[in-house]
Amino acid sequence: MPKNILAFGASNSSKSINKRLAKWASSQIENVEVNLIDLNDFEMAIYSMDREENSGIPDKAKRFRELINSSDGLLISFAEHNGGFSTAFKNVFDWASRLGKDLWDNKPTMLMATSPGKRGGMSVLNSAVSRFNFMGAGEIISFSLPLFNNNFNDQNGIINQELLSLFNDQCRAFEKLLSAKS
Repeated sequence: MPKNILAFGASNSSKSINKRLAKWASSQIENVEVNLIDLNDFEMAIYSMDREENSGIPDKAKRFRELINSSDGLLISFAEHNGGFSTAFKNVFDWASRLGKDLWDNKPTMLMATSPGKRGGMSVLNSAVSRFNFMGAGEIISFSLPLFNNNFNDQNGIINQELLSLFNDQCRAFEKLLSAKS
């Protein structure tokens, strides 16, 4: 029986390059069923303790958490906004984390980032790796794609052969983590 992964670009932009990368990358994982979601389907009021106390945790946060719990692994590509998480992701993260400390449910996780720049979203990727370790992720594989517009197209995916080779290595490592998960 194939494993299933939850995949998404951590952005609410309709033109998100991280959504494009997540979609392509998830299609490169062998022997899995992919549940590709859009963060726009989980838009909620901005988290505050007062809102939580007055109205409880929104059903969309509960549904997001259910998707995590029902998956065998996670694949997320992060948009970098001023060096950090996009507001769309941070808000879903904040609400869903109120349902228990180990948000990522000890799942094997592939974290990625891309940007048009030379660093490829490394600031947000480093932050995500650190934060996910603290919030109950399983083993983490990471990959950064710099200069997105030069190194990626929708027909072929990653077109820079050196970066493609690095991605493939990380992809195979993620597959091993998934297959080892009982």
